[in-house]
Amino acid sequence: MYFPTTRVLTVLELLQSRSKISGPELAERLEVDIRTVRRYIMMLQSMGIPVEGGRGRYGAYYLRPGFKLPPLMFTNDEAFALTLGLLTVRKLGMADAAPAVEGALAKLERVLPRGLSDQVQGLKEVLSVDVREVQALTQSAIIATLAAGARLRRRVWVRYGAYDAEATEREIDPYGLVCRAGYWYTVGYCHLRKDLRNFRLDRVEMAELRDGTFTRPENFDCLEFVVKSLPMTPARWFIELWLETSLEEAQRYVSPALAVLEPVPDHERMVSFRCYVNELDWMAQIVAGWPFPINVRQPAELREELKRLADVLKMQAERTL
Repeated sequence: MYFPTTRVLTVLELLQSRSKISGPELAERLEVDIRTVRRYIMMLQSMGIPVEGGRGRYGAYYLRPGFKLPPLMFTNDEAFALTLGLLTVRKLGMADAAPAVEGALAKLERVLPRGLSDQVQGLKEVLSVDVREVQALTQSAIIATLAAGARLRRRVWVRYGAYDAEATEREIDPYGLVCRAGYWYTVGYCHLRKDLRNFRLDRVEMAELRDGTFTRPENFDCLEFVVKSLPMTPARWFIELWLETSLEEAQRYVSPALAVLEPVPDHERMVSFRCYVNELDWMAQIVAGWPFPINVRQPAELREELKRLADVLKMQAERTL
């Protein structure tokens, strides 16, 4: 059976896959004569597709550079913005996205008009994207499933390997996704713990959409929740300090993402500092930069780390040439 529309679309596909292709070759590939090929070309042109060339018996046809961005047409500014976005995505720690990103960049570069292509190539050579180095790779399929759950307001089943614990299976109502400081997170209501939680997506082993639905709290800020909850996310060491200063002064030196700060009851100008960290030497370096006195409540190992750091700083201060 003869399907002219299918043949016309085949001509378009062949033109997109080659820089140029001759009329006789098109005729041979489609098993039609040259006159029919010309008719197909005219049909494409009548639809606004910029097919050029074809003069003479053996003339070659080609698509005008800049057209091969179906099914959408982009302005130069839009194509440039897409390239910037793809260059940034490289830094976001999506484990299986690299081939897709490189493939998309290659396709864009291949079809951009020469002037814009030169701009993009120059940008790639000189651009440094200041995004925190990836700390853990996350599967794109996990991100896509949780994003779909948040968008459709559908419950998601996950198998989650929490820090230093066996994996658990649970259902969550994902309110949104956050990419921060080299990690991906989802925030939502956990039906296992009966409370709001944030989950590191690199620790999600499996994720599946469920039929159950939920209502997202109005004006809920996922990024704010992650920033405030990260200090109390379990890690190797639990840190508790008392800072001999006002809450306002402590907040000048301590980010909400680092620790929870609260006034100590019945103690004037005393602030409780609580957080989890994996490395005590890093915590000691942070504490050493504060201008107010502190009291280490726990762990005792932090006291020893501070003493070691003090010895190093004393040695550095006494060095002479």
